[in-house]
Amino acid sequence: MSAAAPLDRGGPAQPLLTVRGLVKHFAVKGSLFGAKAMVRAVDGVDFEILKGETLGVVGESGCGKSTTARLLMHLIEPDAGTLIFDGETVGDGGLTMREFRRQVQMVFQDSYASLNPRLTVEASIAFGPQVHGVQARQAVDRAHGLLDRVGLDPSRFAGRYPHELSGGQRQRVNIARALALQPRLLILDEAVSALDKSVEAQVLNLLLDLKEEFGLTYLFISHDLNVVRFMSDRVAVMYLGKMAEIGPAGAVFDKAAHPYSAALTRSMPSMDPDHRTEEAPIAGDPPNPINPPTGCRFHTRCTFAESVCSTRVPALDPVGPEGGPSHLAACLMHEPGSGHSKAEAS
Repeated sequence: MSAAAPLDRGGPAQPLLTVRGLVKHFAVKGSLFGAKAMVRAVDGVDFEILKGETLGVVGESGCGKSTTARLLMHLIEPDAGTLIFDGETVGDGGLTMREFRRQVQMVFQDSYASLNPRLTVEASIAFGPQVHGVQARQAVDRAHGLLDRVGLDPSRFAGRYPHELSGGQRQRVNIARALALQPRLLILDEAVSALDKSVEAQVLNLLLDLKEEFGLTYLFISHDLNVVRFMSDRVAVMYLGKMAEIGPAGAVFDKAAHPYSAALTRSMPSMDPDHRTEEAPIAGDPPNPINPPTGCRFHTRCTFAESVCSTRVPALDPVGPEGGPSHLAACLMHEPGSGHSKAEAS
């Protein structure tokens, strides 16, 4: 697989979805002495998804990637935050959640749990359009057309139930169902991680073809850094509920500005024996999200940390000319006047 081609925007790209101050804290049951402990799953996340791009999201398990995706769809109600879709605020008298969900669809990791076991493939795909006012016959015709487009013969698969399909076939059905409402943005939450590698490659190539054919925008969440690099125009790196770095895929993978991003890229497996190392790319385990470190949340594991990193929260700011103005990192090493020696030296 080769890397995704750079996005040809023909001018400044406009954001399709803007996320500001997204927060979700979960209360912990059975807290000691009745104190209300909170897991800070997503703790003030800001980012933009540009029209026509694929924004990849990476980070260790528990960093808040999937929670962020569910918050965007309001499958989990956020504690705070603002969503702006194509210039219009979602809710608060702006774009309704019903219309937002028609424009934004999601494909989940578990292809079986995502489908109603009592509905046929045809009924699952046609259900959404019918809810949004499409006539039953037109909805069924649309379902058959999408099945054919994702590589499943409607005459063979339309009447089947989820348990009669393989994992790859079910995920193709889920992609067809997501496209049935003719959305503009697809959120792909570990959509290929449960598939065999040969099937995964087929589905990834299918997603690239569909993006070009239908003019889609993707939010692509995955643990697999090689897949993220292949699919993404830009990459966002999350750590412990916050954004650590956002930038062009090449800049993030080749010249990471945040120490956590650099450690993640060093963890990518290589078949070259000369590049193997027994040293862990990142020391220690992620801190407890109930009681995250003060200041920069990565400072307890960072080899470049100084005393100021434990007291000052870094802003997500531009880091230099390498990645351009769209390359942002939340690290005091790149913030002049922060008191960090590397920032002062630069």
